[in-house]
Amino acid sequence: MKWILLLMLALPAHSFIQWHTDLETAKKEAIAGNRLILLNFSGSDWCGPCMRLKEEVFNSDSFGAIADSSLVLCNADFPRSKKNQLPKMQQQRNESMADAYNPQGKFPFTVLLDTAGKVLRSWDGYPQANRQLFIDQLKAACHAYTR
Repeated sequence: MKWILLLMLALPAHSFIQWHTDLETAKKEAIAGNRLILLNFSGSDWCGPCMRLKEEVFNSDSFGAIADSSLVLCNADFPRSKKNQLPKMQQQRNESMADAYNPQGKFPFTVLLDTAGKVLRSWDGYPQANRQLFIDQLKAACHAYTR
């Protein structure tokens, strides 16, 4: 029991951040918490830049801090491996989100939305130049739109 408690204390708080898979649920939570929605399109089992974005940016302490304070997170995943296929209902939700926000099928593709679903900002691909720049841009956008 002691080890579990120590392990939980050692893990950063953002490691428990919830990623929704339903945009309507994310919108309701965003309205209730006066937050913006960060919608990420990923190919979790085939897209190398998607995996890097998750590991190096979304799992970072600096992203966790901004997510905890200003964002509701939503992920539309498009796995290709048969063993990773999502339930039909989730596939339909993801297709619907892609039709609305990612019709060109870019991966990874990240969109900042207001509570009505209006696009405030988008990022195409993995932030090659500087991942901290992505986080700084995200912080600036959150400050600009959540006053």
